[in-house]
Amino acid sequence: MASDDLFEGLPPPAAPAGEDRAASPAPPPPPPEAPAPRRSALKSALKRDKPSPSSAATSSPSPAAAAASVAAPDVAPEGRVPEKRLRFRTTVDASEMQIIEAMQKITSHIGNPSKFSKASKLALQLIEAGSVKPETISHFFAVLEAAMSSLGACNEPSVRADYQALFNAAEGVTECFNKQQKNQFDVWMLHAVVANDLCTDDSFVFSKAVGKIKDAISALPVATVDDDNDEAAALAALAESQSGTTENKAADSNTHAAASNSGEESSDPFGLDDLLEHKPKKSGKAAEALNRQAGEEESRRLLGSRREALLKCLEMAARRYRIPWTQTTIDILGRHAYDSVGRFTARQREAVEKLWNSIKEQQIRRKHGKSASGKLDVNAFERLQEKYSHEKISIRRAVGGAGDRRATQWLG
Repeated sequence: MASDDLFEGLPPPAAPAGEDRAASPAPPPPPPEAPAPRRSALKSALKRDKPSPSSAATSSPSPAAAAASVAAPDVAPEGRVPEKRLRFRTTVDASEMQIIEAMQKITSHIGNPSKFSKASKLALQLIEAGSVKPETISHFFAVLEAAMSSLGACNEPSVRADYQALFNAAEGVTECFNKQQKNQFDVWMLHAVVANDLCTDDSFVFSKAVGKIKDAISALPVATVDDDNDEAAALAALAESQSGTTENKAADSNTHAAASNSGEESSDPFGLDDLLEHKPKKSGKAAEALNRQAGEEESRRLLGSRREALLKCLEMAARRYRIPWTQTTIDILGRHAYDSVGRFTARQREAVEKLWNSIKEQQIRRKHGKSASGKLDVNAFERLQEKYSHEKISIRRAVGGAGDRRATQWLG
């Protein structure tokens, strides 16, 4: 007879989900957080700890705080000190017209020695900001030309460092110059940088400047008779212009007085006939010849300026001869200039020869133990050498120590 149990042979029923959760052990509670360290009483109340990124990420601001931060972003929330950051602007957001106006203003002031320091710093800012471009290079060259309007001003002790800083920085934009501007800039570098390096107290800088002068002298072409004639003509014209200035002023005043007294009316009071006069156009070959002639004259002028700058460097180096550590270097420079005297003009050759004679005279004084000033200039070695040169020393060490070469017997 079959069994009455309907669930016979079936697996036992699974326990309900709620009962399983009740039967499983509960996870242990998380450990309590460590209490925050007590702030020291000596710590300033205004100096608060910087919030950590985790706390800033987990904490969500309330709508009121968010609205307050949107309305006043500069106001820091309560309990936080706003951080202050100092930022410098390294670029100048200026148009090309503004840069040109700034360069023109610098040009009008940089020629004044009392304003050179400030004007040169403004020019340096334009160089560092990248404002010196091919579009503005002509105006920047006008700044340098105004700065070198007086060639002797660049060697004044008060502005010597500013001149060196300006022209060393300007050396980085020479790729924008044309050939003529580069040649003129090289001459200015001799005046503003190399000549000022001779006034240093660093022997390495001094020797480096002397090396540049020697290289520049070796690069000069041999002077010709035309160069001597051009120099003589330039000196004569300069003398005439200086002597004739007062005469021209007197003649002009007399001419204006005579014109005002005469009542005759001129047929062309405004000089329009000269403006309307038709002048024939020059042919292309004639224009090329004029341009070539102008280029040759400019090359001769730059060559003469380079020679003058090198002669100035030689004179400045000779003034440092009183310093002992410069004497050997100046001797070498003077000898090199004297050997290359044919590269200078007639007047400059006389100056180089006079300079070399002065250096030779001081060399003779040094050999006799005197400095350039005429005082005794003897170091410790030379002093001891002079002392022991008069001592009587025997050739047999202890025998005849007095120099008389007589044996002395010691009896015991």
